Amino acid sequence: MKRKSRKLLIIRRFFTGAKKYFVAAVIASFLTTILNALTPQIFRFTIDSVLSGKAYPYLSEHLWMIALVLVVVALLSGAAMFVSRYFTARAGENFAENMRNALFAHVQKLPMSWHDKNQTGDIIQRCTSDVEVIRNFVVTQFLEVFRTVFLIVVSFSMMISMNVKLSLIVLLFVPVVAAYSGIFYRLIASRFQYADEAEGELSTVVQENATGVRVVRAFGREKFEMERFREKNNAFAKLWIRLGSLSGLYWGIGDLITGFQVITVIVLGAAEAVHGNISVGEFIAFASYNTTLVWPIRGLGRILSDMSKAGVSFERVDYIIGGKEEAYGAKDVSKNVQDSPNDLFKDVQNSLRNEQNSLKNIQDSSESVQNSFAPDQYSIRFSHVNFAYENGEAVLKDINFDIPQGATFGILGGTGSGKSTVVQLLDRFYELADGQGAITIGGKNIKDIPLEQLRRDVAIVLQEPFLYSRTIRENIAAANPDASLEEIRSAAKVACVDDAIMSFPDGYDTLVGERGVTLSGGQRQRVAIARMLLQKAPIMVFDDSLSAVDSETDSLIRKALKEHMKDATVILISHRITTLMTADNIMVLSKGRIEEMGTHYELIEKDGIYRRIYNIQMSHDDRKEVNETHGSL
Repeated sequence: MKRKSRKLLIIRRFFTGAKKYFVAAVIASFLTTILNALTPQIFRFTIDSVLSGKAYPYLSEHLWMIALVLVVVALLSGAAMFVSRYFTARAGENFAENMRNALFAHVQKLPMSWHDKNQTGDIIQRCTSDVEVIRNFVVTQFLEVFRTVFLIVVSFSMMISMNVKLSLIVLLFVPVVAAYSGIFYRLIASRFQYADEAEGELSTVVQENATGVRVVRAFGREKFEMERFREKNNAFAKLWIRLGSLSGLYWGIGDLITGFQVITVIVLGAAEAVHGNISVGEFIAFASYNTTLVWPIRGLGRILSDMSKAGVSFERVDYIIGGKEEAYGAKDVSKNVQDSPNDLFKDVQNSLRNEQNSLKNIQDSSESVQNSFAPDQYSIRFSHVNFAYENGEAVLKDINFDIPQGATFGILGGTGSGKSTVVQLLDRFYELADGQGAITIGGKNIKDIPLEQLRRDVAIVLQEPFLYSRTIRENIAAANPDASLEEIRSAAKVACVDDAIMSFPDGYDTLVGERGVTLSGGQRQRVAIARMLLQKAPIMVFDDSLSAVDSETDSLIRKALKEHMKDATVILISHRITTLMTADNIMVLSKGRIEEMGTHYELIEKDGIYRRIYNIQMSHDDRKEVNETHGSL
């Protein structure tokens, strides 16, 4: 689809609900133009017919009546302008709201591979500043186009009715202004794109510094961060200075041309009046109309300038809109709104309307399943799975394993061995391409399972859990907003974090800092575990999520989980042998391949990776104690 058609289609789709306000603004703007055009005619009439004494003697003796008419016209014009601005604001905010909602909802559905390639600060820039640029042009400047057209048509009509020769002279300046505006339009467009991208990079630096403030302090990187920000800020400032210089040159040349236009009309108009070709009143009215025309025509350049900026912003926003959403099931083909942004807007409206009901149905379904499992309903199988991230080497190579329903499955491996990739594929953070193998749950390919249901059934606690800047209670209840405090505390007790929470002055109403920085690493992980438990998922994945707690707490949590999870299928990823040794089966990964598979006792009997790690992590006394108590764990 051509770019211009694409932009028009996007405007039309997101204008849903704003059209009536825009039409009202256009009508009010038209009335304002008509009323403003009456004022020079009133002056013309007053000078030529009233003040000359040739006619209307009553009005010449009661000039206050003409003044009253001027006041009424001014009041009506002001009222029409207010209505125009009011409905313009309504239309603009409605349009921007639609676009922001659609963009944010679409970003939620873009795959992890898309997020891996795009910086957070740049995404924020596209969804905020770029949307505002588009809103300003689509509504404010687009309305200005209508207003300018009205002014030109009405003013030229009045001017031609008074003097054709002078009107044609004024008309000659229009193509000159249009020509140089077009030249600057192209120059400004390219420079604005660089400036907008630089602003996105600057936002990314600020965002990274704010979220990683503890790392900055811990490693004494304040000077480095300040220098990095200063460098980006300096580049950003230079680009905007160049853009400002270009705009200044544009306005300077524009003022020179329009100034010459005004002078030409005044000189030639005065000559026409002296020779009696036009009356004094007509000369003053003509000069007034000419002055009125100067700024709208000059405004065309500003509109073109803003159009160039909006064009860049359109490209940046369309990059998000054109991203393919995650495939939600076999029949639900991965969406691409490159050809139909209307699908995106309709999808947002439908999802916002049905979100609560669908989530409630999923929760009810999950709770029902949790209470009564059908045989092998949640057994997991990886069959000849191969996977590589985009433009990267293979991370997993011919992975084959089975996890029976209700079993605990451990995964051990070094950094980069593919442990986390296994569970990210299971939860479809990344998609397996055709020919890369298959992953099934209960004998059903996960691609055929609705994505919402899959992620309700497969709960994951990540190695670096994310907590919102809200209360501890709200963070735990994120998985089930309708959960009671008793349910929340029950989950927290299983995660061995209830005592720590109750030790805070505000208990579960304690506010958590950004990304949970006010809690220790172990507390954050345990809060995340409690949040997952509240989800009541039949498949639970712990991605090295017990690494920040001591061995004793680790043991207590695992004991509580064993009692709580009952028939749930559990996947444990860890570097710690004591966390994995109670698993029914343990898989050892190395460089994306399965090196070993078996129970703890089977693996320590072999002279392999597992045994070597076991010997490194534990002393002789530790091994003896663990072996004696292994059955109770």
